[in-house]
Amino acid sequence: MFRGGGGCCPPMDLMRSETMQLVQVIIPAESARLAVSNLGDLGLVQFKDLNADKSPFQRTYAAQIKRCGEMTRKMHFFKEQMSKAAILTSSTKFSGAPLEIDDLEIKLGEFETELIEVNTNNGKLQRTYNELVEYNVLLQKTGEFFYSAQRSATQQQSEIVADQFGDSSLESPLMEQEMVADPLKQVKLGFLSGLVPKQKAMAFERILFRATRGNMLLQQESVDEPVTDPQSGEKVVKNSFVIFYSGERAKSKIVKICDAFGANRYPFPEDLAKQLHTIQEVQDALHRATTDSNSQVASIFQILSTQESPPTYFQTNKFTSSFQGVVDAYGIAKYQEANPGLFTIVTFPFLFAVMFGDWGHGICLLLSALYLIIREKKLASQKLNDIVEIMFGGRYVILMMSLFSIYTGLIYNEFFSVPFELFGKSAYACRDPSCGDATTEGLLKVRQVYPFGVDPVWHGSRSELPFLNSLKMKMSILLGLTQMNLGIMLSFFNAKFFKNTINVWYQFVPRLIFLNSLFGYLSILIIIKWCTGSKADLYHVMIYMFLSPTDDIGENQLFPGQKIVQPLFLKKQHEQRHQGQHYTMLQATEESVTQLGGHHENSHLHDEFEFSEVFIHQLIHTIEFVLGAVSNTASYLRLWALSLAHSELSTVFYDKVLLLAWGYNNIIILVLGVTVFLFATIGVLLSMETLSAFLHALRLHWVEFQDKFYEGDGYKFEPFAFSSIIEEED
Repeated sequence: MFRGGGGCCPPMDLMRSETMQLVQVIIPAESARLAVSNLGDLGLVQFKDLNADKSPFQRTYAAQIKRCGEMTRKMHFFKEQMSKAAILTSSTKFSGAPLEIDDLEIKLGEFETELIEVNTNNGKLQRTYNELVEYNVLLQKTGEFFYSAQRSATQQQSEIVADQFGDSSLESPLMEQEMVADPLKQVKLGFLSGLVPKQKAMAFERILFRATRGNMLLQQESVDEPVTDPQSGEKVVKNSFVIFYSGERAKSKIVKICDAFGANRYPFPEDLAKQLHTIQEVQDALHRATTDSNSQVASIFQILSTQESPPTYFQTNKFTSSFQGVVDAYGIAKYQEANPGLFTIVTFPFLFAVMFGDWGHGICLLLSALYLIIREKKLASQKLNDIVEIMFGGRYVILMMSLFSIYTGLIYNEFFSVPFELFGKSAYACRDPSCGDATTEGLLKVRQVYPFGVDPVWHGSRSELPFLNSLKMKMSILLGLTQMNLGIMLSFFNAKFFKNTINVWYQFVPRLIFLNSLFGYLSILIIIKWCTGSKADLYHVMIYMFLSPTDDIGENQLFPGQKIVQPLFLKKQHEQRHQGQHYTMLQATEESVTQLGGHHENSHLHDEFEFSEVFIHQLIHTIEFVLGAVSNTASYLRLWALSLAHSELSTVFYDKVLLLAWGYNNIIILVLGVTVFLFATIGVLLSMETLSAFLHALRLHWVEFQDKFYEGDGYKFEPFAFSSIIEEED
């Protein structure tokens, strides 16, 4: 520590150094920052490091020092930027309230981010400005060349035409006669224009001549004043150039040479009127970039508050628009309501494929969809008939349906009703040669279970129909219950989004419990029966669950405690059914109280509250859901029925037409049989069956799925757009 003498300033003695004194300072933690700051302003104290043997990372305040170092770096960055911007700085003492280190760090970080963003935008704007300046110079210099060239060409053309009708046609140049005689032989020339540094102009011309072997024409003109290069940002003296060439190969060479020499290329319009218009646009852009022309009267934009429901708009593309169209045909979604179109992309083609499961027919649909997709640009510009236009609009729906049909066809193991051992050998083998057409009781299991889909040994056996009927019927119930539960879950998300707690507790919960207490329990029994191989009769279990819930189940028992669980499910159903009625009355009562309290002065505009009317109305809704749960689940059995019909029709056409004709060993009968098989497959299976499965899948989505959560009482957003008007007129 320096110890000074009297007076305003410490005494100076060049012979001896100033007297120093070692002192110990103990500073409380709360005043340490201010004390060190004041000592720093004073400049008379040197601190001695008492922890010199420790590395910087072992010190007590290493993290704080690191933060201070980072803030120091940011301050140096600010200073450099201020110097570049010619902003003078002065060493003035800060007189405001001191900032905490956390607040200071946040402030410096925000300033650094803003400054970096400003520098980035400024660099982009400056580069764009320099490019526009170069472009403006190019248009002015090169435009003069093109204008004089066009004037000379027009004069020559008029002379050639005049000589054609004169007496001196034999004295006309041969080249002019050839050009007039056969204008198709004229070579189409392309050109590139831009600016190149003047010091590289001679080397640039020589390299171009050698690379193209002289098959080009270069026109250069010096620019009067230096221009700022957009890439380097430095003032450079440049030449404007125009290169004429013939062929794409020469063009690619010229472009590479321009890039190598740092020549900036710019497009130059061929039409003179367009050139003048382009020059004017560039000059306007430069004017806007250099001057600030604010209007005196601004447009008025005001947001209004309204109780009217806004329109609905979903941003779709050419893939999702067709699936959204399936939903919109039922009704436009209410504003911000859950959109079933998202799930329809997967569920609709999958349910279609369950009814259309044949990977041979799926491949046929896939080929037709790919044809429409590959030629979509050409077909979109043509006038199509109604049927083709509908298919073209739903080409991506057909694509997804075909892919899922191939998948379910592989599960069913059907290729035009013919099974294949694609994923391995069958798990069963005949006990003796006479069991080929017998039931599966004549088969022995000799291998592991068939790895994917239905074992091919089931096809053609006597047990095929009972086995596939049982499989597809139970699968239909499981798929239907899954989709209906998805719809009920979406009603929960709707209620949470619109903050309707009453709908959660008195609509979502009763529906979920009632549906799963009955058909969810049935689905669990199906899965248990599949896993255990039990021979229990599920019809008997479900019927006597209601008629005699306390009787002994006997051989139909699938799991321990089943006799106790089933009455509990019945009790839950009864409670939730009445809870659903209670919810609707509460909701109506609350609405009535709100109307009477909030709009008492307009009470004559609303109908009077009738408890009996509300009770009957909501009782009907309760009964409708209870009965609808049964009918909707039964409606999903159409998946089983349509799949069975499709499989049996394919078998009939294959066995009774194609194989029957093949067995006659007659070429005429064979050709006739193949023709009938093709027409039957295309006309019935690929046309009528496709339409039938499509309509049934549509019904399942509109009624069984969307009815659980989708109101569909909105209206579509239709903005005023010239492009939409032109498309409608076309």
